[in-house]
Amino acid sequence: MKKVLTIAGSDSSGGAGIQGDLKAFSANETFGMSVITAVTAQNTQGVYMVHDIPKEVIEAQIKALFNDMVIDGIKIGMVSIPDTIEMIARTLNLYALPNIVLDPVMVSKSGSNLLQPAAVNALKEQLIPMAFLITPNILEAEVLTGIKILSEDDMIMAARELMNLGCGGVLLKGGHLDGPAVDILHDGKEITRFEADRISSNNNHGTGCALSSTICSNLAKGYSLPVAVEKGKSYVYESISNGFSVGKGVGALHHFHSFYEGGDHNE
Repeated sequence: MKKVLTIAGSDSSGGAGIQGDLKAFSANETFGMSVITAVTAQNTQGVYMVHDIPKEVIEAQIKALFNDMVIDGIKIGMVSIPDTIEMIARTLNLYALPNIVLDPVMVSKSGSNLLQPAAVNALKEQLIPMAFLITPNILEAEVLTGIKILSEDDMIMAARELMNLGCGGVLLKGGHLDGPAVDILHDGKEITRFEADRISSNNNHGTGCALSSTICSNLAKGYSLPVAVEKGKSYVYESISNGFSVGKGVGALHHFHSFYEGGDHNE
């Protein structure tokens, strides 16, 4: 079984972050491990507190894993402090790096800022150049490029600009635009367009985490980038379609929908 690592923040509500990543890893038949960068106090309605883990503790977590086993893929999520970003990049560079999928998490589903403004430059200079793939949404791509994205043409322009930051590929997610859900993949050679019906559901907490983690899992299993993205989008689509409410706010994806034959996941 392939071994994949998530470097991200903990979501106490279980929908996104470390918890969501580990569920996606397991559902996609990989063995998940974690390096926790922050602990959040949050529920389905919002994020109420963020406690950043000391960088020395993050570094020790990374080294403990790499010194013991071969890791086949890395998903990087919430990292909000410049010094922490620089340390992660420096530490990962000590090892033979597998497929790195970077989800530049900046704002939570409830609208809370998760990335300190000073960390944006560190992200662009330190982590993005190391990534095999980055998976920003439109709001994140606008911050990273300075391009206002109002159309698919703008998405393609932004994807090309993001490639100039040194990453191997860009999956720009178009969920914030009107109409069908369209994502743009730039793999360094060509542009691929992915379109899916928009699902009318409030049970979508952690979709970005699930997508990047699923893509990472499939890259670790040897699939090409376009196929890994296609499989990731299909998995997330079904997880949203089978999502359910767990609290008073944004509901959860059903990560293990394919394992529940005819069962009621609300029971």
